[in-house]
Amino acid sequence: MQIYDFITKTENGTIKIPEQYKDKVPSVVRVVLFEEKPWKFYQNEMSTMHKSDFLLPPTMDTLGWMFDREEANER
Repeated sequence: MQIYDFITKTENGTIKIPEQYKDKVPSVVRVVLFEEKPWKFYQNEMSTMHKSDFLLPPTMDTLGWMFDREEANER
């Protein structure tokens, strides 16, 4: 199986194969579609995030948990 990766626009439900691949693509193909979002979408998403969202380790409230060494070692 050969994989050809390209971005194109659909026209009335039709996918246009770029010229450089037309001679290589056989008549029977498997199509998997991934939605390509405009770059502005990613810029807007990232603008709502802060550096601290990426740099802080995950935290968990363990107050009230009972830890038993014997139970932990049984597993």
